[in-house]
Amino acid sequence: MKMIEAIVKPFKLDEVKDALLEIGLQGMTVSEVKGFGRQKGHKETYRGQEYTIEFVPKVKIEVAVTDAQVSRVIETITRAAKTGSIGDGKIFVRDLTEAVRIRTSETGEMAL
Repeated sequence: MKMIEAIVKPFKLDEVKDALLEIGLQGMTVSEVKGFGRQKGHKETYRGQEYTIEFVPKVKIEVAVTDAQVSRVIETITRAAKTGSIGDGKIFVRDLTEAVRIRTSETGEMAL
């Protein structure tokens, strides 16, 4: 099993969610996050004052998947979240050693 974390632009969330539902993914966790990468924030002007926004708002999508689903989920997220401009985001994949469905006590892939 794997845990896939995708950091994407907030306005792409619905597209990514819909694309993941289309391929049969049954659940996800979404969090509002802030950060920066190569982009290093951006400058804005408010009432004539210029200031730097160092942490850019993003959305983190977390999905637990079987090993067989990993490449399809990554491909789906990449396709749905891509704008072609800087700051499109990143996808991280980690090993998931255990999962437990609290209601039924199912474990492993059965809990996903």
